[in-house]
Amino acid sequence: MRALGIDFGSRRIGVALSAGTLATPFEVVERSGDRQRDHSKILALAAEADAEVLVVGLPLSMDGSVGPAAKGILAEVKELAKRTSLPVETIDERLTTVTADRQLQEQGLNAQARRKVVDKVAASIILQSWLDRRADDPSQGTST
Repeated sequence: MRALGIDFGSRRIGVALSAGTLATPFEVVERSGDRQRDHSKILALAAEADAEVLVVGLPLSMDGSVGPAAKGILAEVKELAKRTSLPVETIDERLTTVTADRQLQEQGLNAQARRKVVDKVAASIILQSWLDRRADDPSQGTST
């Protein structure tokens, strides 16, 4: 199954792609200030990749509750879902950006280089987590 992973950030949107069992960083979409334009870019990437599902990281609070950040993402997910016939699923993404940044540091990238790619690496971590959970239990993830 071709899946597009999405990490919504306030300045950038990280996008990852999977054609099966492995997620790979794909693209970074700079926020334009217009959600509809940003969603159009994401949906164009999904069409280009022949994605069958969109997987969005949900930034739950550390205790697992839905805090203000997660509520904002859920509202954006709802808007995105209205614009596509593709299923849109969410998955817990706590600490993915921190994990992505650490991985890039370990690879020797400086701060400037990390900033350019951290969002799509975080999206690949989100998507890989979804793929792994799906392999273990296909009922994982929540459609919106």
